[in-house]
Amino acid sequence: MEISNIKQEINITEALMTRINELISHYPTDKKKSALIPVLHEVQDAHDNWLSVELQQKVAEILEILPIEVYEVVTFYTMFNTKPVAKYMFEFCRTSCCVTRGVEDLMDYACSKLGVKEGEITSDGMFQVVGVECLGACGYAPMLQLGDFYHEKLSKESFDNLIEDCKAEKITLHDK
Repeated sequence: MEISNIKQEINITEALMTRINELISHYPTDKKKSALIPVLHEVQDAHDNWLSVELQQKVAEILEILPIEVYEVVTFYTMFNTKPVAKYMFEFCRTSCCVTRGVEDLMDYACSKLGVKEGEITSDGMFQVVGVECLGACGYAPMLQLGDFYHEKLSKESFDNLIEDCKAEKITLHDK
């Protein structure tokens, strides 16, 4: 996982801290670390969908754990981003069921349509195409995740519609 040298503004608002404390309250007082994954999700959502090293250190401080414990989790799971990402990051499942149903051609199409290579962000910062491991929706292949939501049984036409919906701001990224 690539780490960014870009500086990120850390903004732990009162509302975010209240939410973090609420998540921590679900675990025994001496087990704050148990809240790490849900806290990382909240913090990432509040910081343009990525977690700088400095932000990871802030999470470690809040949870009273070592920064390496946060870093290990952030770099293990693909749902956490260690560098800036596009507003709309198309995460295509690229494991066997999706591959046999044409996801590689669909990813090539998406990259071509958006004028980027896999992993690159469009010049306007709006779109990014990435391949990820199994998203667990094999019966609906090919599919992608956009924010918190799955888009299934994709075709070039449905992907085109998805791009248009993003441009028109009709897409909800998070279920909050």
